Parts: sequence; structure tokens; C-alpha cells
Amino acid sequence: MRFEPTAIEGVSVVRRDGRGDERGRFSRLYCQRDFAAAGLNTDWVQANHSLTLGAGSVRGLHFQRPPHAETKLVSCIAGRVFDVAVDLRSGSPTYLQWAAVELDDDSGLYIPAGCAHGFQALTDEVHLVYQHSEFYAPEMEGGVRFDDGVLGIDWPLPVATVSDRDRSFPFIDDSFESIAL
Repeated sequence: MRFEPTAIEGVSVVRRDGRGDERGRFSRLYCQRDFAAAGLNTDWVQANHSLTLGAGSVRGLHFQRPPHAETKLVSCIAGRVFDVAVDLRSGSPTYLQWAAVELDDDSGLYIPAGCAHGFQALTDEVHLVYQHSEFYAPEMEGGVRFDDGVLGIDWPLPVATVSDRDRSFPFIDDSFESIAL
């Protein structure tokens, strides 16, 4: 595994060293020893799988507020996505900045607590596996709009499908409360 930092402090691209032969492929999604050596979280309490259908579909931008703010490891296991982390941490030098990377079945994104996460499907079928450092707490869930002009995320495809829930998230304005950790 290789960890590549992004422009957002604490957000790293995880490159997996897959191996393959005539039977197919094998790659490790997580290795406690490698993550610990890189100074990253090794305590995961929950894992989830998402299936997104339709190139252009957008999910996010999601986060959890303290005391349930969570670090995420997002691994793409099939398809391709434009994966985005947005820094919502008060006092961060990259507050309200975003970093994006294209993920495929050889990569993932490590997202620290205090950052929102979202993605756009670049293929018609995408499978992501999420590992979380905190248990899901619906009362602490938050989000910001995927199309917020303050963020100015440049989605690579026209946005095709977004859930009603994700469209209901607020825009960032002067009243937005950053995440204090």
C-alpha cells in the first residue's frame, strides 16, 4: 500500500498493490501495520457497502458532527468514481477547500474526521466499501450541498441523479457552523 497526501491535511489517496493472473485479481483493502506506520487510524468500528447506479449520479456531501465525527476509509471495489473530501474543520488552513481523486478498484481515499465526503459515479455501476471510526449516529449526521457555489466543486460529468435528502442539505453561508474537533 502507498499513501499519497492531497492538498487537504490528513486526506490521503490509498493506492493498493493488486496482483492478478489468468484467474483474476487480488488486493488488500486495509492493513493495520501499513496504516499504523503511516500514522493513520487503525480502529474501525463499522463497515458499509454502497452500490450506485448511473454514471453522473452524485452522493454527498456527508459528515457526522462531534462527538461522533468519524474518520472514513472509502475503497472502490468496482467501477470508477470522482471522490471528494471537503475540509469543514474550524481553524484548518484548508477550511472549505476540497480535494478530489478518481478512484478505481486499485484505490481508496482516507478522510479524517471533520471532512465531508461525496462522490460522482463515472461508470454505470459503482461499488464502494466504507470503513468508519465511529458508529453511525443519525442525530449527528450533517451535509452540505454538492452544488454549493462557495465550494465550487467541478464535477467531471453533468450531474444526473441526486437524492432528495442530499438536495435538501443547506448551502454554506455566513451561518454555517464548521466542525470543531
